[in-house]
Amino acid sequence: MSEPATKHPWGDAETPYLEIGEEAGVRRLCESFYRYIDADAPTVRAMLPREISVSVRKLFMYLSGWFGGPDLYVAEYGHPRMRMRHAPFSIGVVEAEEWLSCMNKAMDECGIDGQLRLFLETQFHQLGHHMRNRD
Repeated sequence: MSEPATKHPWGDAETPYLEIGEEAGVRRLCESFYRYIDADAPTVRAMLPREISVSVRKLFMYLSGWFGGPDLYVAEYGHPRMRMRHAPFSIGVVEAEEWLSCMNKAMDECGIDGQLRLFLETQFHQLGHHMRNRD
């Protein structure tokens, strides 16, 4: 029987947070993601405040914990309650796919590939479509 290619679904590191490069890797992904939101995602961008630095910071804090690193978002804001927090916005397939497209471009820009990429694509797809509140 052969050994699995990696120790975990995302790679050999104990958490996706470590696999992505800890704080610097998560921050780079979030900053890249919001650059793409700004440039390529008009329907998603319209849901955000004009100054998106707060959105970048909140995503960084959320992903840090979601990836298995410091639970910064929970420490400052409590349980994420993602669906509740996104409920005021009309999110359908178009918005979810626009969001996912920007995340995929950000992962490309950050050089996220291999097992980590496959793992994150699956997780982000589930998250993005879980936020939908209309068709």
